[in-house]
Amino acid sequence: MIGAVEASRSTLPVLASCAALRVPRATYYRRQRPARVHCRRAQHRALSAIERQEVLGVLHEPRFIDLAPAQVHAVLLDEDRYLCSERTMYRVLAANTEVRERRNQLRHPLYAKPHLVANGPNQLWSWDITKLLGPRKWSYFYLYVVIDVYSRYVVGWMVAHRELASLAQRLLADCVRSQAVQRDKLTIHADRGSSMMSKPVALLLADLGVTKSHSRPKTSNDNPFSEAQFKTLKYRPNFPDRFGAIEHARAHCADFFAWYHHDHHHAALGLLTPHDVHHGLGPARLEGRAATLVNAYAQHPERFPRGKPVPQPLPTEVWINKPGFLQ
Repeated sequence: MIGAVEASRSTLPVLASCAALRVPRATYYRRQRPARVHCRRAQHRALSAIERQEVLGVLHEPRFIDLAPAQVHAVLLDEDRYLCSERTMYRVLAANTEVRERRNQLRHPLYAKPHLVANGPNQLWSWDITKLLGPRKWSYFYLYVVIDVYSRYVVGWMVAHRELASLAQRLLADCVRSQAVQRDKLTIHADRGSSMMSKPVALLLADLGVTKSHSRPKTSNDNPFSEAQFKTLKYRPNFPDRFGAIEHARAHCADFFAWYHHDHHHAALGLLTPHDVHHGLGPARLEGRAATLVNAYAQHPERFPRGKPVPQPLPTEVWINKPGFLQ
């Protein structure tokens, strides 16, 4: 806008141009003035270069290296010694890029984001444990679930009275055996729960030739498939508020997983069921759907303005933290 006012000065007065373009005249004239360079005058109260170096040397003394400037200032006053104010100590440290936690404290490592991919069943599993409310307050049953990331098929589950690494170890071993997984072909992903990080589970996976992977601390997005499967379980209308006994919990989970495998048309699987995808029945199902859609199009093509309809395809690959995506 300022440039337009300047360009029209030869034909229009500044007043008219500013009114037409809704530019304040004060803003226009202020932009015409050369920028003023503000030079800060040296403060006569400021420390000299030699004095600032002396302060920095004191802060670097071994007895002060782990102390905050306030602590150093107090100790120097008790020794009848005054170099500068506490705020000036901070200024000296800031000028030397030393304003940080000066004490020797534990630094948590930078955990790498897991990047895992599966393009078929039994390549990548995810497992987790969730609590089911028991008959009384503060009583729980523990549901262990191992899910195939590609097909969303639950390869194994168990309801127990407590969370134990030995139970998880037995469940994982049974899952690997029942699915006939070959060595060095499977990765199992989990969060950082006590059972997931336990040594018995780690030794078992090493013996079975299974690669283990873990989420970053306090990052639920690194284990999304197990979390989503638990939500499907707990948000169903017939999910009870509490389970009267462990037999009740096991019976409910058995009915749920039967429905989930055979009747739940998963949106991420082209609306196929986990059973069909896990056992290789997906292509045949899609061929049947495609034939049905072709017949529907032949009978009423005017109802399909976008052309011949096709069924949703199967995913070619499924990622945990696909590279290039912000998570």
